[in-house]
Amino acid sequence: MIAPSNGHPAAVPSGRPAVVGIIYPGHAAEDEYPAAAVRLGVHLPVEHVYGTDLHAVPELLELGSPDRLAAGARRLMARMPPGELDALMWACTSGSFVYGAEGVPGQAERLAAVAGVPAASTTQAFAAALSALGIGRVAVAASYPADVAQLFVDFLLASGVRVEALGSAGIETAAGVGRLRADQVRDLATRNDHPAADALLIPDTALHTLGVVGDLEARLGKPVLTANQVTLWQGLRLAGVTAAVPEWGTLFDGAST
Repeated sequence: MIAPSNGHPAAVPSGRPAVVGIIYPGHAAEDEYPAAAVRLGVHLPVEHVYGTDLHAVPELLELGSPDRLAAGARRLMARMPPGELDALMWACTSGSFVYGAEGVPGQAERLAAVAGVPAASTTQAFAAALSALGIGRVAVAASYPADVAQLFVDFLLASGVRVEALGSAGIETAAGVGRLRADQVRDLATRNDHPAADALLIPDTALHTLGVVGDLEARLGKPVLTANQVTLWQGLRLAGVTAAVPEWGTLFDGAST
C-alpha cells in the first residue's frame, strides 16, 4: 500500500496509520523522525538508548549490545497500547555494522523476539535499499573517523557491494555530527562522490539529511541514500507499506519495494 505524497496516512491492513518504533542512540538528529511522521501520516515513536557519544569501536559495541537494545524495545512497548506496534528499527548505523556482517542480523533478531514484530537496523536498511534499487557500486561519504568508516565499507563488501570511494570527515562524536549545517552536509557529499559509483551513501543517523537528499540527487545525478532516509524506508516496508515522497529522493519514488 502506497501513501500518497500529500501525507495521507500510510495504513496497515487494519486501516489505522502504520506504527514504526524507532530505537535511537542518544540525541543528535532524532528530530527528523517526528517531522517525517507528520509528512507521512504515520506514527514513529522514538525511544532513546544511552551509552557513548563517541564514534569508537569499543564504545559502539557497547552501545549496540543486544541487551541494551532489548531494554529500549521494552520501554517503547510499555508506552504503547498492546498490538499497535507494526515494526521496529534500530536507528543507528555505526552501532550495528561494528558487529560485522555476521553479527548484524543478531541485533534485529533480538529486537524482533522482544517486540514480536519485524525489526531491522539502519545497516540492514542500507543493504536492502541497494538491493531494491539494483545498485552494486557506491561511494561513501562518512562523518565518522576513518577506522569506523572502514567497518561500514567492510560490511558493504561482505554484502557484495563494490565501494569505489570512501571519504571520512573524522568527526568523533554524534553530537558533533548533529551540528553540521545543510551546506556542510552537501559539501561532505559532493566532495566524496565518485564517477564510477551508481549511488552515494551517507551512513550516520546523527546527520540531518532528509532536507537535502533531493537537492543532492539533482546535483550528483544519481541516487543518494542516507541513514535516516533508509531507516524510514525499511521500517515502513517491514510494516507492510511504502510511501511516495519525491523530496526524499529515488528511494521514496513509490516504486522501491
